Amino acid sequence: MDKNMTAAVLTSFGGPEALQVRDDVSIPNLQKGQVLVQVTAASVNNTDIWTREGAYGQPGQPNAKAGWRGQVDFPRVQGADIVGRICAVGDGVDQRRLGERVLVDPAIYDYSGDNAHPVGLLGSELDGGFAQYVAVEDVRAHNVTTSPLNDEQLACLPTAYGTAMGMLERAEIVKGDTIVVTGASGGVGFALVQLASIRGARVIGMTTSAKGDLVAEAGADVIVNRKESNLLTEMSIAAPSGLDAVADVVGGESFEWLLPLLKEGERWVIAGAVGGPVVTFDLRRLYLHNKQLIGSSMHTPLHFRKLIDEANAGRVLPRVAETFTLNDIHKAQQVFQGRRHVGKIVILPSEV
Repeated sequence: MDKNMTAAVLTSFGGPEALQVRDDVSIPNLQKGQVLVQVTAASVNNTDIWTREGAYGQPGQPNAKAGWRGQVDFPRVQGADIVGRICAVGDGVDQRRLGERVLVDPAIYDYSGDNAHPVGLLGSELDGGFAQYVAVEDVRAHNVTTSPLNDEQLACLPTAYGTAMGMLERAEIVKGDTIVVTGASGGVGFALVQLASIRGARVIGMTTSAKGDLVAEAGADVIVNRKESNLLTEMSIAAPSGLDAVADVVGGESFEWLLPLLKEGERWVIAGAVGGPVVTFDLRRLYLHNKQLIGSSMHTPLHFRKLIDEANAGRVLPRVAETFTLNDIHKAQQVFQGRRHVGKIVILPSEV
C-alpha cells in the first residue's frame, strides 16, 4: 500500500478556497482498537459547509468562528458520512473483519454506553471520509455487507438518517401520530419522512411544490407548500385535530406560528436551524399547555444500531441526487448549497 492518499483537507475557516484536494496526505496509522477503511462513498452535509465556514458560534458569541463543538485543529480531513471496506485492522481487532463492507458511525461520544451523547464528529473533531482511507474505532464500523443498499445509498445514512432516527426516538414517535416535518426535501427532512412513515405515523411534509412529489414518494401523506401565502390555514386543514409532534430542522419564523397547532402535552423536536437560529415565541403557549421542547443533536449509539438494522433489512431507501469525484468536491458543495436537489449529494473518493 502507498504511504500517501488523496484527501480533501480543510486548512482554515473560510470559503471554498479553504478546502484543498491534495494527493500527499499520509494514510492514517492504525492505533489499538482501530480499523482502516478504504472509503468508497461519502455524502455531503450541512456540517461540512458550516464547519468550513466556522458557522457554529460559541456560547455567548453567536457570530464567533467555531466548528461543530468549538475549536477545529487544522488541517482537517472533512466528511462525516463514510461507507467502505475494512482493509487493515489494528491490535485487538478480530482479523476476520478484513474485507467487511462497513458503515461508520460519525459521532464521537462522551462515554461508551448505549445512550451516550455526541460531543464530536468525524470531519470536525477528527479526520473524516473525504479521503481514500480513514481510521476509525472498531466499534464504530458497523457491518453492512448483507444490506441490499449500494454504497452510494448507504453513504446517505449516517448524519441525515442518524439525526432523523435520534429525533424520532427522543420524541417517541409511534404509529398513529400526526407529525409535521419542516424542510422535508432536505437530507434530514427526507429521512424523517421515510422513517416516520415506516413507524406508521401520518406525515405532513413542508416543502416546495416542485419537490412535493418526491417527498410524497418518500412517505408523506400530505404535502404543504411552504411558500403558500397562508401557511397557518393550510396546516390547519392538513391537521384539523392538531399535531402530535413537529420534527423541525428549519427553525426561524415557522416556530412561532406552528407552536399553537401542537396539541396539549405534545412534542416539538428540533435538530436544525437553516431558517434562522434565533426565534421569538410566547413562553406561555409552552408551559401553560405542558408542551415539550426537545433538542436533538444527532443520535446515540443505540439509535445508530437501530438505523443499521433498517439498512440491513432494506427498509429504508435513501435517494442519491448526484455523485461527484473527490476532485470535484467544490462543485459538489456548490450544488449542495444551491438546494435544488432532493436527497443526498455523494462523493466517490475512489474516483479522484
